[in-house]
Amino acid sequence: MKAIEISNLVKTFAGKKRTLVSALQGISMDIGQGEVFGFLGPNGAGKSTTIKCLMGLIKPTAGSATIMGEPIGSVASRMNVGFLPENPAFYDYLSAEEYLLFVGSTFGMDKTLLAQRTEETLNLLELQDARKRPMRGYSKGMVQRVGLAQTLIHDPAVYILDEPMSGLDPIGRALVKDIILGLKKRGKSVFFSTHITDDVEKVCDRVAVINKGQLQVVDSVENILQRGVEGYTVCFVTSDGSKEELVIDKSALQGVIQLAVEQGKKIEKIEPRRKDMEAFFLEIVAQ
Repeated sequence: MKAIEISNLVKTFAGKKRTLVSALQGISMDIGQGEVFGFLGPNGAGKSTTIKCLMGLIKPTAGSATIMGEPIGSVASRMNVGFLPENPAFYDYLSAEEYLLFVGSTFGMDKTLLAQRTEETLNLLELQDARKRPMRGYSKGMVQRVGLAQTLIHDPAVYILDEPMSGLDPIGRALVKDIILGLKKRGKSVFFSTHITDDVEKVCDRVAVINKGQLQVVDSVENILQRGVEGYTVCFVTSDGSKEELVIDKSALQGVIQLAVEQGKKIEKIEPRRKDMEAFFLEIVAQ
């Protein structure tokens, strides 16, 4: 069973002057259990619309999807999910601690377990110092951390995160990446949208690129980066101990290695020169 399965999902909205806007144009993809899946696209591409359909916040015009085998829009599907919306907003008179206790109670958590999970989650998100303060005094980054905390509190199988690193400083971004990788190690599934390519490159197993409501590509990050290799930088150590560095084309690598061996040179390092995820993304959306 897949964590998330999306089949031919379509969403149209009524635009100005009775025109129809096609926000999603028949997208299909799946996310496996224990997989970190990045959903990459420019602003307005359809990322948040897809997530809102998955969470039952809006109804798709056509197509279907399931979360842990349960149809989207059902209570059973939402019980399996920790959801972070694009712009989280909370009861600003509550503290982070009170809000986490509230969220956990809505999932029917045992009170002892809930108290333990609240303590662990506040520590994990580094919210201990602010745990008793009303959230109306929180910075944007702190609100984002509370948003992530409430996805973790009931320990779901699937995490759906819409721009989870928005508004975070570099320390906060690094913390969220570590949390996502920790969830993967525990066999959890993470589906998150972003337009920041570095986030995808560092934490994702696979990525989908969406543009203008259409899926452009679904592939593993490893395959994308491997296809982007354009050449290599090869570092040698000669017989007299001096070092040489050579920048070569991709097709020349085997010949250079063979020649180095014949000349008695030691190959110290071979580094690929490649296009990064950002270059790949820009090429896709420019098509």
